[in-house]
Amino acid sequence: MSSPAVPTQSRRTFLSQAGLALGAASLPAFGQDAGKGKTVLLKSAWDTVNIGDIGHTPGTLRILEQHLPEAQVILWASKLDDRVEAMLRRRFPKVEILQGNLTKQDKKGEALVEAFKRADVAIHNSGMGTDTSFMSYCRKIGKPYGLYGQSYFPDFVQGEKAAERIELLNNAAFVYCREGRTLEILQTAGVKTPVLEFAPDGCFGIDVRDDEKALAFMKQAGLEHRKFITLQLRTHTAKHPGVHNPPLNPLHPTPEQVADDERRAGVYRELVTLWVQRTGYKVLISPEVKKEMVHNKRLIYDLLPADIQKNVVNLDTFWNADEAASVFARAHTVVCHEPHSPIIALANGTPIIHTYSEFHSPKCWMFKDIGLSEWLLEFDSTPAGKTVDTLLAINSDYPAAQAKVKKAMDFVHERQAATMQVVKKAIEA
Repeated sequence: MSSPAVPTQSRRTFLSQAGLALGAASLPAFGQDAGKGKTVLLKSAWDTVNIGDIGHTPGTLRILEQHLPEAQVILWASKLDDRVEAMLRRRFPKVEILQGNLTKQDKKGEALVEAFKRADVAIHNSGMGTDTSFMSYCRKIGKPYGLYGQSYFPDFVQGEKAAERIELLNNAAFVYCREGRTLEILQTAGVKTPVLEFAPDGCFGIDVRDDEKALAFMKQAGLEHRKFITLQLRTHTAKHPGVHNPPLNPLHPTPEQVADDERRAGVYRELVTLWVQRTGYKVLISPEVKKEMVHNKRLIYDLLPADIQKNVVNLDTFWNADEAASVFARAHTVVCHEPHSPIIALANGTPIIHTYSEFHSPKCWMFKDIGLSEWLLEFDSTPAGKTVDTLLAINSDYPAAQAKVKKAMDFVHERQAATMQVVKKAIEA
């Protein structure tokens, strides 16, 4: 796989090439009245069966809270369940939470229409951008809008309706791309929005924790602080029972897709075996996505040798993002085929290895963009031995790995501060 056209060997170089202000760490701090009397509407909370889709929301809410402390925030949540909503209300009691559909003539729809009228700016939170209805509605009512930490495939700005989609992007107050690949795609397509820059996924702002539940689980599972890694494979299987959603979540995977899953699982089994043999530490197979629990068990845990399996814990209940964060904060390293467990780990000071498949999305490149290219390994082209060597290198000088995490997160925090200055200007315009 080729790397993004926007190189990231130096964070300073990246900032310069992206047209961003250098020295963001020394940007003036927002005052206590930042955002006073203003309202931000955030569209987020995409799903409840994926800790990444859960984690975007508390992450970006925390960034807004930190940098615009006096602003009123309205969360337009696409999907919530009781436990996710309870987590959000505990951590963000001042945030107004709404659900519903703008096109439905019911109480929820009417409340959303009124929320848009009250908002000084509307923000679409991090995700894989495909739906344009948010931007279209904002343009229709004359509401300033922005996109925060978005990824796009090239076809978003190509084809029959490309001009219409580009026009919607051009009329945004800001478009923040969560990796350099998307930034290059939009720049090449001629997108001319006033602010078109790089900003990491909003999930990097996450600070929700459930230490009580996490510590109880770790005690029961025999997991010691910094003496276990976590692991998860992403498979070509249905996200919801009986639902065919190709190409990423097929109900009936092709033989080639089945072979991909089995080959990648074999790499993870080798990694688990060598990790246990060489360190004596344990492994937690932990879900980023609920549907993967059964597949990770059958493809990894069930096929491990008995002497290795006794050092492996397979989590068989789906957790919330706060419990996951508390466990990741105590893990040695988080190894994952998905990107958001690594994001949550980094936000909690833990090293990561992201064994990515760009087929899923260009979002994988955000780890390179924040300076962690050594921990970004393309799954199919990387020999199992190199993945093991990368993990053992982290183990051989763990303080250096932790320092690497801090350096990356310092850069993330710089970008978050700079983006919120742009949001502040948008709501005060």
